[in-house]
Amino acid sequence: MSEKKLILVIGATGAQGMKVIPALLAPNSDGTPSPYAVRALTRDPNNRRAQELKALGVECYEGYKPRGFEGRFDDPAAVGAALQGCYGAWVNTDTYTVGEEKEIWAGIKIYEAARRASTMRHLIWSNLDYGSKLGNYNPIYKAEHHDAKGIVNEFLKSQPSFLGDGLTWSSITSGVYFEMLNYILTEEVFQPLCGPLNWREDGTVVFASPIGDGHIPMISLDDLGWWVRYTLDNRAETSGKDLEIASDMVGWDYLSEVFTKVTGTPSVHKRLTLDEWFACLSGAERPIANEKSEGDGSTTIRQSFSGFWCLWRDDIIKRDMEWVRRIHPNGYTLETWMRATGYTGRIGSTALKNAEDGKGRLLPNKAITVHL
Repeated sequence: MSEKKLILVIGATGAQGMKVIPALLAPNSDGTPSPYAVRALTRDPNNRRAQELKALGVECYEGYKPRGFEGRFDDPAAVGAALQGCYGAWVNTDTYTVGEEKEIWAGIKIYEAARRASTMRHLIWSNLDYGSKLGNYNPIYKAEHHDAKGIVNEFLKSQPSFLGDGLTWSSITSGVYFEMLNYILTEEVFQPLCGPLNWREDGTVVFASPIGDGHIPMISLDDLGWWVRYTLDNRAETSGKDLEIASDMVGWDYLSEVFTKVTGTPSVHKRLTLDEWFACLSGAERPIANEKSEGDGSTTIRQSFSGFWCLWRDDIIKRDMEWVRRIHPNGYTLETWMRATGYTGRIGSTALKNAEDGKGRLLPNKAITVHL
């Protein structure tokens, strides 16, 4: 049997990595074994998610620790060492930990390290739409999470994409996860972006947002895993390409209608202004990056989330869903995902590692949400 191609996954224990890795290890469509093995770069090889990956046969690589780092994506020495012997890499860096400036720097340094690694053939960047550029740099569309990844993607587009013994680069531009509809509301953890903000006494579920008549390109994490495997399997076709993907384009009237259709539970889309939506939350003036300090001048949650909602409200972000369905005809829609997962709006689990680790930075303002 030929030797498997080793893929480094950066962000392995995050929401994306925990779905991408099983997709890479899954058998081929004809039942033959996957051609890939996986190495995970992780800060903590002993956490629950890392242990789950080890059980799948994943090599959890702590990296070198010359400055006390334990496999962080923003440590060039650790990344460079982890890339040695790898054929490819899936790179998902975390704005919500380090902030925009360091993420941009790290993304470029990861590419440079991949170019230096003699075995590397395919680097895939986990991207988001460069909202500021799409919005003609109008500051209302500035969302740190989007812009950091989009700026690195612009850098990649300035680089050659080689085949043969050179390094191919590809980008996969996705969006908000369907899994973020899995609502959590406790005093410690709150995922307010997509899930319901209230359940009325009569049983009506309230999806409240400032999205107006706009849409979010939402992605099932299972679909994202499929696209990463597709990109690796089709190196020549995806070389130098930015694959702009989604599972469905979701407006909030559509979300409410599909939810009621699937569950039989009455629901409404409560239209809010940005100020009204932020009034439902506590903590929006904190920094968007959890390694930043309040009052240090860094981007706040309110500033970045305002950019999100304006991008979606004004339909700045587009997708060619005809192309998406042609390439991935078995991908989810909102309805099929809700049915497959048994979605009720009260699942009470999280895909986001920061939330699982108690680093969620927003809490509900129940004095407001109870009246929605």
